[in-house]
Amino acid sequence: MTVLPDAVRESDSVLVSGPPMSGKYDLFNRLLAEWCDSPVVISTGRTAEKVRADYERITDRDGDDVTVIDCVTHQQGDKRPDTPTTKYVGSAGNLTDIGIKFTDVVEASAGRQRAVGIYSLSQLLMYWDPERIYRFTRVMTSQTSGEGWPFVGVVGSTAHDEQVVHTLHEPFEVVVETRVADDDREFRVRGRVDRPSEWTAF
Repeated sequence: MTVLPDAVRESDSVLVSGPPMSGKYDLFNRLLAEWCDSPVVISTGRTAEKVRADYERITDRDGDDVTVIDCVTHQQGDKRPDTPTTKYVGSAGNLTDIGIKFTDVVEASAGRQRAVGIYSLSQLLMYWDPERIYRFTRVMTSQTSGEGWPFVGVVGSTAHDEQVVHTLHEPFEVVVETRVADDDREFRVRGRVDRPSEWTAF
């Protein structure tokens, strides 16, 4: 298990940014598991079943403890009704519905300590311009922070131009960058003011 530095674990909001296959999804799941026992995942590219199976495989925790806002299943034509732990949105492009379903989860979680993750912002950028996704992310970070819940987002650093990725850094306290070097997956941490940390294999 990667020991994530305190600067990451103690942060209110973290963005994981890196190229494909560099371990972003692993760090995302591990961070959620370190933060709390019953995370909330807004999934733009995987079904709720897949999210729970992945969470279990990566963290050795019970996938049934994860509440999922699933933006995939209905788009595939499988029109299931919502349950207490799975909320369905028509597509990842429907930011209004994502917001409504997330508010439902918040209201049903009164008094519980949770953590929230969105995987991934890159998927949302297929539907909307960076400015819109920036505003959506700001709303999410302020809503989660108001609940005292930490928040993690993920973006593919090579899927968009540098300016877009930089814009999405803004709402987050800490950015964790990932890369592949000599077949090793590595990460480093950038805060708002400090210099980036050294690259660490995981």
